Amino acid sequence: MKNNRAVILSFGVFITLHGHSQPILGAEPSKTERPPVYDESADSAKQITEAQVRAKKENKNVLLQFGANWCGWCHKLHKLCESDQAIREELKSNYVVALIDVNKGHNKDLIEKYEAERMGLPFVVILDANGKHLTTKNTGELEEGDHHSPQKVMEFLKKWAPKNKDGSGAHNNH
Repeated sequence: MKNNRAVILSFGVFITLHGHSQPILGAEPSKTERPPVYDESADSAKQITEAQVRAKKENKNVLLQFGANWCGWCHKLHKLCESDQAIREELKSNYVVALIDVNKGHNKDLIEKYEAERMGLPFVVILDANGKHLTTKNTGELEEGDHHSPQKVMEFLKKWAPKNKDGSGAHNNH
């Protein structure tokens, strides 16, 4: 499904016709009652700086998950990361996670910085502990039907985990 998404760019709004990714900018979608995942008032620069400080102390990478509280796929990815024990442990062992809100044009500068202008939501960015940008991932590539594939998510997380001097994952004991 990666390459068969039809895309329309109109007035700076990104829309996928298959509905798998949510627009970064645009009209408010219908209000479905879900607990918020993203803090819309958070200072993203402070979030990233604090994540880097902690990652450096703990020999981890930083995972920035960009999304919005109205985004169904953002909630699905967040729920998978919380409910799947193996993914939750991988994140805990190798990453400091920061959830970055992009509702109503928030953090447009970061969207541009991490080259995600044409990606739908959610997307993730991996930084090393020093803030070096390692990758930006369109999470649509991690989807399988109406959900994110736990196997694809785990493969992505393992690929970008920090490495020991011998090349193995820093904290992977499983």
